[in-house]
Amino acid sequence: MKNFFATLILIFSLPGISIAQSAPSAAPVQFAGLGDFKLHNGGVIRDLHLGYRTLGNLDASRSNAILWPTWLGGRTEDLLPLVGPGNVADTGKYFVILVDSIGNGVSTSPSNSKQQPLGKFPEISIRDMVESEFQLATSVLHLSHLHAVMGISMGGMQTFSWTAVHPDFMDVAIPIQGSPQSTSYDKLLWTADIEAIELDPAWNDGNPTRPLTLGPALSAEIDSMALTSPAYRVAQTSPADFAALVADLKKGAHGDAATAWNQIRQRQAIISLDLPAELGLSLDQIANKMRAKMLMIISPEDHMVNPAPALRIASVMGAPVVELDSSCGHLSNNCISVGPVVAQFLADPSSVHSQTLHQTAGR
Repeated sequence: MKNFFATLILIFSLPGISIAQSAPSAAPVQFAGLGDFKLHNGGVIRDLHLGYRTLGNLDASRSNAILWPTWLGGRTEDLLPLVGPGNVADTGKYFVILVDSIGNGVSTSPSNSKQQPLGKFPEISIRDMVESEFQLATSVLHLSHLHAVMGISMGGMQTFSWTAVHPDFMDVAIPIQGSPQSTSYDKLLWTADIEAIELDPAWNDGNPTRPLTLGPALSAEIDSMALTSPAYRVAQTSPADFAALVADLKKGAHGDAATAWNQIRQRQAIISLDLPAELGLSLDQIANKMRAKMLMIISPEDHMVNPAPALRIASVMGAPVVELDSSCGHLSNNCISVGPVVAQFLADPSSVHSQTLHQTAGR
C-alpha cells in the first residue's frame, strides 16, 4: 500500500519552514536490542530490535523529551521533515525520539525477522508497541519522564494507550486522528483489507509462489474509499477519470509476502485495539485515570479511524478538541495545517482551546 501520509509534511510543517531547511540530515536510525519480548497475548517476539532516531538534546532536568511513534506502515524517516529548529517538534527546545513501530519493516517485523519470518511472526497489539517504546525510554535512554507523547493515526492510538497505561509518565499527549478503541466500522475496514490480501491467487496460505497483485490492488481500492470521503472523491475524480484512478491504484499495489505480512500484523494490532476491554474499565473511567494534558485532533469526516471514542475521552477530561473541517477525511492533515496548534500546545497547553480549523481554497 502507498504511504497514507506521503504528502503530510507539505501541510503539517510550520509556515516559513521549507522541507529542505527542516529535514535533519544527521539523525540515523539506531536499534535498541530488547531481547525476547513478551507480548500482551502471551506470545513472544524473539530478539526484538526497535528502530528509533533521536534529535535535539536533553535539558539539565531531563524533562524535555518527546516520543513520537509512526503510523500504519510509516517509518521514522517520514517524520524527519517535521522535526528541527523552529519546526513542529522544535529541537531547539526538545529532545525528540522518533520510533519505528513494531512490524513496520524497520523494527523487527515479519519481513526481517530471522527467527519468526512471515506468518511465524506473532500477532501484536498497540499495547505491545507502547511497552516496547516504554522499554526504549526507560531501559535504553534512561528516562524517567517524558514531556510529551504524540502521534498520527496508529501513532495516535499508541498515544492514547501510553496515556492510559502509563498515566504519570508524560506531561502532554497529542493523539492526532487516533483512537483508544477501534469501533466496529474500523474493524470492518481492516478486516476487509486483510481478507483482500489473502484472496490473492498467489497467497498460498501466506507463502506466495509469486508476487502478489490482485490482493494488494483490492486492498488499495478499499483504503482509497476510506482514506477521504465521498465528497472528496466526487470532487477530485470525474466519472470520465475513474478508470485512470483505478489503474493508478493497481499500478502501485503489488508486493511480496514479506510486505503483505507486515501490513497484516499491523492491521491486526489496530483491529484488536480496545482499551476498555484491555483494562477492564469504561471509556469514562479510563479518561478519569489519564493525567497528561491532552489535545485531541480529529476529523468528523474520518472514515478510517472513527473519532467517537476519542471525543468521548475529550468530553470526560474537558480536553480541547481541534476539529478539521475538510472533506479530506483521514487525510485532513494534508489539507489543513495543524502544525502551528501542535507546536503551541507542546509549548503551552493552557493556551490552546477547542476550535475548528477550516480547509482553505486550493488545498
